[in-house]
Amino acid sequence: MAFAQAPTPEVVEPAEQDPSGPITSADEQFVIAVRLAGLWEIPAGEMAGDKGESQKVKEVGDSIRQQHIELDELTVNAAAKLNIQLPNEPNQDQSNWLAEMEAAEGAEFDEIFVARLRAAHGKIFPVVSTIRASTRNDVVRALAQQTNAFVLTHITLLESTDLVNYAGLPAAPNAQADPVTGANALLAAAQARGATGGFDTTAIWLVLVVAVVAGAFGAVRIIRSR
Repeated sequence: MAFAQAPTPEVVEPAEQDPSGPITSADEQFVIAVRLAGLWEIPAGEMAGDKGESQKVKEVGDSIRQQHIELDELTVNAAAKLNIQLPNEPNQDQSNWLAEMEAAEGAEFDEIFVARLRAAHGKIFPVVSTIRASTRNDVVRALAQQTNAFVLTHITLLESTDLVNYAGLPAAPNAQADPVTGANALLAAAQARGATGGFDTTAIWLVLVVAVVAGAFGAVRIIRSR
């Protein structure tokens, strides 16, 4: 009795991987987010140089503008290596913030400029750190390292204006009693997944949303409290 020959099992080739390492959705969205930051902070810094009432705000705005031009070049180069398509216009929220600055004059402009940028930088800081700690892609890791340095520098510059209302900034969690709360808990969850071979992109998306919403809300609180 003849038996039909069993079909040869199909060999499944591994998915093509970038030479610099695997790229997750969180990695891609991080690169896009850095690009978007430059698309509104470069013109914001330019406005500060032109419209700032205090000389300090003018100088800080010009420094942030120049540094974001440098960071944007690094981001564009990274995106080209990773074949990530970048936006060329700020998103709606960022456009609204720029319109708010354009409508303001004098001391009001200085307050809005510092409040908006300080809140945004403070909220995105932990997101950058999470990507830096968790990504498995060399290009993204390098960009996160560079972005982290720029963000910290910008926070320091903005605080040097003496216009930051620290009382209006979100309170930090108690490191001993409750080490991870709110956005920090989401970051911890993402890092935990990264440690076991996965990456919780949902957690990172939530952190990004928290960063944008809380940053905008914090800026409004700072402005209104003055």
